[in-house]
Amino acid sequence: MAFASFGIITPVLSVVISVFMLGLSVGAWMGGRLIAGLVGKTGLSAILFYAFAELLIGFGAFAVPKLFAIGEHFLLAAGQTDSVGYLFFSALVLAASILPWCVCLGATFPLMMAYIREREYQNSTSFSYLYLANVLGAMCGTILTALVLIELLGFRRTLWVAAAFNFTIALISCSLGFGRRGIANVLLVKAETPLGTSALSPHHASRGRAIKWILFSTGFSAMAMEVVWSRAFTPVLKTQVYSFALVVFAYLGATFLGSLGYRRDLRNHSPLSTATLVFWLATTAFLPVLVNDPRFVRMNWMGATDLTSAIIVLASICPLCAILGYLTPSLIDEYAAGRPADAGKVYALNVLGCILGPLFASYVLLPRVSERHALILLCLPLLAFGFFYYKSLPRWARLSSGSIAGVTMTWALFFSQDFEGRMVRFEKNTTVRRDYAASVISFGEMRNKHLLVNGIGMTALTPVTKFMVHLPLAFHKGQPKSALLICFGMGTGYRSALSWDIETTAVELVPSVKEAFAFYHADAAQFINNSKGRIIIDDGRRYLKRTQEKFDVIVIDPPPPVEAAGSSLLYSQEFYALAKQHLKPNGILQAWFPGGELATAHAVLRSLHDSFSYVRCFDSVEGWGMHLLASAEPIEIRNAGQLAAQMPASAKQDLLEWSSSQNPAAYLERVLVQEAPIENVLNPNPEIRITDDQPYNEYFLLRQFWR
Repeated sequence: MAFASFGIITPVLSVVISVFMLGLSVGAWMGGRLIAGLVGKTGLSAILFYAFAELLIGFGAFAVPKLFAIGEHFLLAAGQTDSVGYLFFSALVLAASILPWCVCLGATFPLMMAYIREREYQNSTSFSYLYLANVLGAMCGTILTALVLIELLGFRRTLWVAAAFNFTIALISCSLGFGRRGIANVLLVKAETPLGTSALSPHHASRGRAIKWILFSTGFSAMAMEVVWSRAFTPVLKTQVYSFALVVFAYLGATFLGSLGYRRDLRNHSPLSTATLVFWLATTAFLPVLVNDPRFVRMNWMGATDLTSAIIVLASICPLCAILGYLTPSLIDEYAAGRPADAGKVYALNVLGCILGPLFASYVLLPRVSERHALILLCLPLLAFGFFYYKSLPRWARLSSGSIAGVTMTWALFFSQDFEGRMVRFEKNTTVRRDYAASVISFGEMRNKHLLVNGIGMTALTPVTKFMVHLPLAFHKGQPKSALLICFGMGTGYRSALSWDIETTAVELVPSVKEAFAFYHADAAQFINNSKGRIIIDDGRRYLKRTQEKFDVIVIDPPPPVEAAGSSLLYSQEFYALAKQHLKPNGILQAWFPGGELATAHAVLRSLHDSFSYVRCFDSVEGWGMHLLASAEPIEIRNAGQLAAQMPASAKQDLLEWSSSQNPAAYLERVLVQEAPIENVLNPNPEIRITDDQPYNEYFLLRQFWR
């Protein structure tokens, strides 16, 4: 939902994660600090305050979509998405939208710890017990939402389901709390002496400081790594929404197993030492660097995900996450000993690291270094703790684990490869560009050049991209004066539009894609300096919402694959309604569908058909994909000769640039003869469509399974 409102860029993902974590941090700290006083003054059970927090979280399910809409409108005047102003204000709006509910989420830990302390005052390990249950719930919620609920119910009704759970939790908590009204344990108010006070021995004070540093550093590195993994694993996992959900699920699943192992060892009175855990944490942090290697997994920049490679890549993060799942609750249990205030304090510190990590990865590391080097740099804090505790290990453990760690780190630093390195090494004429939004790789020679964004092939030098522009301009009734292209790609369509000598605007999300223009076209400078052309770095939908301009032709070339979030937001009915507002009389929208699942094609066509009165469909000149032309007015029936006559000489020359034909009419005829009447390809079921609330193309597992 944030992508739809604020743009499909890495900073949006990072800010959402960081604000979520900020809320957890503030809530944990405030809840732990205030709950003893609240219980003491009111005589109410702590679980009633927990119930109130859950009630507020449930209201957040209804408030956040409205706040996103308000914030989106506010940001329309903040400039392009690559501007410092937009990035700053979008972070503020996202924070204002989701922070209050996340604060309530963070407060639930100390509030429930206080309730456990009322019932079992001697319980000193309540945090790890709650942490285990919470991670299990998070894991189930993540996978159930991504794989089932959104496909069946859409975003809005999925939020309703989540809110219903919160309200149910609040009711159950109230029933428990009112049964204990007036008997809240007064010892809860008294026993809140923190571990770090002067009353403690120097050893314990030093131990408390070490725990704080470890919790902060592990939170920082782990959450920063999660952002880097989302880019580094893209050539294996692709850009489907399920990919990120599976990364989160693997992260949470391994964390749960680690926490489960800690609780088991706690019952057996044999928990692992901090020295052992920290050392193995530093070692396993390098595993994703080792495994995400083209020699071990299949990295294909075009085509479907290789299941075996995806499993290997996801498995590589599990040891690190499992150790974190063991280490984090064990350290908090040790520091807090069941005291909500102390638990809230150090948990907040851990989450503070989780806040800063994603921001550091997005704004500092990824624009400057490769994903492999970013992961290695993020391993360094963990490595420092590993060396610090190395002497605390038994001699036999130092020898065995030291050897394993040495081999692992040496291989990661000097012998491992990554997708980018392989491209540079084996592909001719490879150039890598980086920015806050993506890593962009350009490679190849002559006509055989390719554009990769985060390891995914975007487009090629193909006449199809020329037809995307020339076809609607040639069908336009009268003399077209302006064109808007959403998704710049290699810039082929931009050149084609300017060959008509019309006002041309191109909107591109990734700054480095614009910078790569000259790699693909030797005459790029001529078009960049053309007074009638401009290239804007922005999200296409957002640009249409903030501009008052209208165009004769709007060309949409959604990024592949069709199942990506970027595609669903450019195929939805809401987007088509927005685009229709920016078309002049007799204006034509061209939407490109590259092919894929038949049901997805039906959904794209239905959304377009329900938005425009007139739609025409043409198979492409190269025999794959379809040009969809839509307008509020009839699109005239014209033959190839009439279309060619509409084109200026420079446009004809551009059309034939890569064609063996010297006759523009004959070349156009190859597309016209492949027209498919809309009534022949439109599915009669009106529910097979794409909307912002229910992106049919993006969520597809259930229907493919049942089919």
